[in-house]
Amino acid sequence: MPATDTLLESIAETPDGISLAGLLTRHPAVARRTAQRQIAHLLEHGRIFAQGEGRARRYFITRPPAGLPVADDSFPAHIPLSEDSRDILRYLDQPLSARKPVGYQTDFLDSYQPGITWYLPEPLRRQLHRMGKTGPAEAPAGTYSRAMLNRLLIDLSWASSHLEGNTYSRLDTRKLIELGQAASGKAALETQMILNHKTAIELLVDNSGEARLSRYLLMNLHSALAENLLPNPADEGRIRRHAVDIGGSVYRPLSLPQAIEVTLERLLDKAAAIPDPFELSFFLMVHLPYLQPFADINKRTSRLAANLPLFRANLCPLTFLDVPEQAYSRAILGVYELTRVELLRDLYVWAYERSTQEYVAIRQDLAEPDPLRLAWRELIRQTIREVVLHPDREALAVIREAVWADVPAAEREAVQALAVEELRRLHEGVLARYGLRPSEYRAWCEK
Repeated sequence: MPATDTLLESIAETPDGISLAGLLTRHPAVARRTAQRQIAHLLEHGRIFAQGEGRARRYFITRPPAGLPVADDSFPAHIPLSEDSRDILRYLDQPLSARKPVGYQTDFLDSYQPGITWYLPEPLRRQLHRMGKTGPAEAPAGTYSRAMLNRLLIDLSWASSHLEGNTYSRLDTRKLIELGQAASGKAALETQMILNHKTAIELLVDNSGEARLSRYLLMNLHSALAENLLPNPADEGRIRRHAVDIGGSVYRPLSLPQAIEVTLERLLDKAAAIPDPFELSFFLMVHLPYLQPFADINKRTSRLAANLPLFRANLCPLTFLDVPEQAYSRAILGVYELTRVELLRDLYVWAYERSTQEYVAIRQDLAEPDPLRLAWRELIRQTIREVVLHPDREALAVIREAVWADVPAAEREAVQALAVEELRRLHEGVLARYGLRPSEYRAWCEK
């Protein structure tokens, strides 16, 4: 049997996908370079598709070879789909050669009129608001996401990374985020991906009071997610300067940097005018990946950006818990190749309901955030940063100086106590919160 057929059968027999290392283990007689060439051939002809990067990259069957059963149902029966969504799936079930090559359709964005065009109909928006409500509407923007931050960091970092083929377990993710302990046997790329998500989520929560998703925030969000993961570090947080291909798809995004720049500005302007947080959330999930404004890590950026309007409105987050990788990929392909949102919309609604089910029990017992800590949060963070960056100074003196300079007399003792307690709990897993590097923390600890 030719090597290509052998590899294809093994990929078809693994519903959860298989890595290059896994294929080489199954077929020791196949040379690594031969396997890489055959995989590239299968990708090019649409027989398989890939998820993840580097060692975490896994391959999935697109259409099984003759005689083999379908190994994976991309949309399990418990995810309800409309007939329009099934129509999209029928189109995507065709081999690449039968699907029409398409480029970026400017009309898709241009025809969207905020407040008039609705990807999420009004009854569906009402349903989402009922599911996502967390408390009084008048609470300051970001109150809920800050109160839930520790849980949010674990769930969203793990689930979003899982959609990229990351093999960290939820428990591994918790240990990494809370204790700074990397899981043994995992690629450095996977650890980096989780930590990047943590930093990016903290960035979003810190900026949840902003009136809009600004270009500045979007670029820095991408930079946080991309740190140490791109072949060219200069691409972190920067508009794409070259053409890209979408593996396993006939879609070709815009390639001219000037066109990408102009289109991104239009996208952000339209997003700023969308009045409903769920509509805005879904709009970003649709149009950011479709534009592909960055060299890579566009879908991750869109998933986190889609949470910003939910954070701002104190709604439950969209964590993507239990969303199947292939279901998400197929839903995005429906946008890429057909500019149709029905399949992604069905998945979005199911995923949001799943997220709220996870959080509803937690929020019932959630203690109100300490109003003093909330009010002086930024001062406390900056003070902790100053303490660590100046290890030659006595910590209590630095804290006292900062507190006495800005805090009213009636609250000084309490705020100082909060800062001291936060310093006592400092560890490597929370350094990004203070804008600190592990080397700076270690230097402080060694003094």
